[in-house]
Amino acid sequence: MKRYIMKRLLQLIPILLGITLLSFLLMNTGTADAVDVMESNTGGVMSEAEKDALRAELGLDRPLTERYAVWLGRTVRGDMGESFVSGQPVFAVFISKLPATIALTVSSIFLTIFLSVPLGIISAVKQNKITDYVIRFLSFIGNSLPNFFASLLLIYIFSLKLNLLPVMGNQTDWKSIILPTLTLTLSMASKYTRQVRATVLEELNKDYVQGARARGIREKRILYCSVLRTSMLTTVTLLALSVGSLLGGTAIVESIFMWDGVGRMAVDAVAMRDYPVIQVYVIWMAVIYVCINLFTDIVYRYLDPRIRLGQEDRRS
Repeated sequence: MKRYIMKRLLQLIPILLGITLLSFLLMNTGTADAVDVMESNTGGVMSEAEKDALRAELGLDRPLTERYAVWLGRTVRGDMGESFVSGQPVFAVFISKLPATIALTVSSIFLTIFLSVPLGIISAVKQNKITDYVIRFLSFIGNSLPNFFASLLLIYIFSLKLNLLPVMGNQTDWKSIILPTLTLTLSMASKYTRQVRATVLEELNKDYVQGARARGIREKRILYCSVLRTSMLTTVTLLALSVGSLLGGTAIVESIFMWDGVGRMAVDAVAMRDYPVIQVYVIWMAVIYVCINLFTDIVYRYLDPRIRLGQEDRRS
């Protein structure tokens, strides 16, 4: 296992380097450079001589490859520059926004698993019965609602009409996380309920299930000890991708609820053309998806013995 993990980590290094290079090129090959952006954000007027002096101070007059090497070296050490808007260190700003996004991610994933897995199993076991039809109909409706519409609908019901929950995000009040969590959970739980139902039904129709029933093994034991474990392979993959997107910040939901997380930070950075903040966000997204993919592969090896046996056969 250690050898496998080290091999995957080595394979991921070129991917991260390629993403950093691409993001750096995109941020530094536009018509307006950092000095022009800083001038527009501050609202001041600078002479060309002052701009040239500032470019020399920031190293913008150097070749692009040299600037990338310097930027990459500083990034590895945690120095990602300063924001063009606030003037604060970009890494410090990013770290300050991360806890809010992590809290929203954890609450959404736990609620999604809590709802989708039992509902998917019930829907599969009660196939073509009234319970199955109701769950499928509700999951279809939930999966069809865009996040922005679902968030506005929840705000209208729970905040404006019932006056139970706050609209604006406030990390000091636990109630403020309920509405954004429900918004994200609504679409994810609907999608995963349908996926769990489909995979469980597929497993229930396989020969090993029929053989277990013929041997007199109880239906619940077959379902929870064999069928559910095999069915979780597909669900784990989908959940891993959802964790990556949630940790990257759901820009629409965070903006609507004024949730001070990474997604809202990225939206504000794009609107203000705050290139250093955009770069740290791109790097964060790359690292998250790389780590999530590695974690998913490791979980696969534990959940599916066929993967381990296949790799051992190839080595022998």
